[in-house]
Amino acid sequence: MTKADIIQFPKQESASQRVHDSYINFAAQVGIGTDNMSSYGTYGFTFLTRNRILLEALYRGSWIIGAAVDHCADDMTQAGIEIQSDMSPDDIAILEEAMDDLEIWENINRVIKWGRLYGSCVGVYMIDGQDMATPLNIETVKKGQFRGILPMDRWQLVPSLGHLVQDFGPDIGLPEFYQTVPDAILPDLGVIHHSRLFRFDSIELPHWQKLTEQLWAESIVERIYDRIEAFDSTTQGAAQLVFKAYLRTLSVEGLREIIGAGGPAMSSLTKNIALIRRFQSIEGITLIDTTDKLETQAYNFAGLDDILLKFAEQISGAIEEPMVRLFGQTPGGLNATGETDLRNYYDSIKRKQSTKLRRPLKIILGLTMRSTFGKELPPGFNFQFNPLWQSTDEQKSEMASKDTSAVQGAFESGLVSHATALKELKQSSKTNGMWSNITDEDIKDAESEPPLSEFVQTPEEIAAQQQVNNGEENKED
Repeated sequence: MTKADIIQFPKQESASQRVHDSYINFAAQVGIGTDNMSSYGTYGFTFLTRNRILLEALYRGSWIIGAAVDHCADDMTQAGIEIQSDMSPDDIAILEEAMDDLEIWENINRVIKWGRLYGSCVGVYMIDGQDMATPLNIETVKKGQFRGILPMDRWQLVPSLGHLVQDFGPDIGLPEFYQTVPDAILPDLGVIHHSRLFRFDSIELPHWQKLTEQLWAESIVERIYDRIEAFDSTTQGAAQLVFKAYLRTLSVEGLREIIGAGGPAMSSLTKNIALIRRFQSIEGITLIDTTDKLETQAYNFAGLDDILLKFAEQISGAIEEPMVRLFGQTPGGLNATGETDLRNYYDSIKRKQSTKLRRPLKIILGLTMRSTFGKELPPGFNFQFNPLWQSTDEQKSEMASKDTSAVQGAFESGLVSHATALKELKQSSKTNGMWSNITDEDIKDAESEPPLSEFVQTPEEIAAQQQVNNGEENKED
């Protein structure tokens, strides 16, 4: 049996078998494809990501674009990580201090920001004394060699489109090398191997569009540009209406003849209008001729706030950031606090941290460890991103009470030892704020204590002891 016998190719449909998955009524001109306005609408390419000058003007001139670029980067880096390892607390503190000295989080923040603005940005691992064009081998990094991260956006690098990664893995199909573009600030780093940097791509493009962008990604500004333009235009239009909110109209008999004649007649009209303005501003008195007519028109601003709110909601949805965070605006409505929106937003930030930052952070922590201690990360080393949502004091107190009761019950029932109970209480201090003063010495001393079961009698032992006591009392009687 051949492959042709196994593979069944689908039968070709004839023209009469075509079906439509949308409602169409040609007589009523309803539906896509009929002769109506909707049928002539389409979408085109703007390629705004390629317009670096416009992107930078938007970032500097539009506070919404600035917030859309900055907020996500700030939220992804502000809380840091919690290191989970058998390392001593002192060594963990030294490792975290080394990361602070190298400004690791600040530069990761910049990589995310410029990646969101330009579409893509990389963070170069700065290692002294090594050839940047060679693959990175962490085991060759000595103490003091790792100098931090250098952010470089897509306009500072030229990818090697003729040399792509062919090895199976997450980097397959990406440029193998990047040629730096030196300027007045940055030195000429030459060719950089892809393993010596990590990429942050804002919006990943499909295959063929990625080729048109030299394998870079899309800026977040490109998707929301039309919504930003509509919002700013509406806001500016509303501001212009303020100057026309109260208009006064003076009807003058024979105005055209007076303007055409000019001279004394025009001068008299001008003086008349000046007197009207003067007395209206001082005493509220209007002097006009009996044949003249003065009217006022006031503009009604009702509905403008709803229009602006709808545009703001569209921007918030496009950026994937709740209005309470983007605009600093408390949502309206009964019992509306925005807490649910913020929790959902923080969950999306956590997801982005896991998908975009976990892999490069493992390398950064390994480089920092070797550069600080001269050795690799210990087995079982792990870390978690600290949560952005902070509990209130009342919530922490309630959690502490529940955690303490649960640990105490497990200890008194003999399920856990004294040392394990202390470890659980100390672990819970990271969320509830209590029991943080339990030291490693306290836990070590508790490990040498005998189990509680030697001091606590079981119900059977208590019943037997009561029978013995009752028997002795009967003998005395």
